[in-house]
Amino acid sequence: MHFISFEKEDQLAGIINNSGYSVIFKHNTTCPISKAVRSDFEVEAPVLLEGVPVYFLDLLAFRNISDAVAESFNVKHESPQLLLIKDGKCTYNDSHYDISAGRAAAAMLND
Repeated sequence: MHFISFEKEDQLAGIINNSGYSVIFKHNTTCPISKAVRSDFEVEAPVLLEGVPVYFLDLLAFRNISDAVAESFNVKHESPQLLLIKDGKCTYNDSHYDISAGRAAAAMLND
């Protein structure tokens, strides 16, 4: 599984213009809930479809990008938060302990 640091605003345009799926995982690096959820997600991530890029966004360091993500995909900001993007549109999102790579994979298969 290839994890990508989401640290530049131009990466958002790349995600929007990507054909197929991308995953954005927004997290707070100082929050114990966010750390636990991210750790569980990383362990479970291999269940995602092969080749799906997974972007990790540190929303404390890159709040401007987090705000742009919320605005671009018309989702309420939460942390931690997982967004499943397909062909430039958010097709699934979850937050806190509801985040699961298995649920995201199921959403891809049921789409």
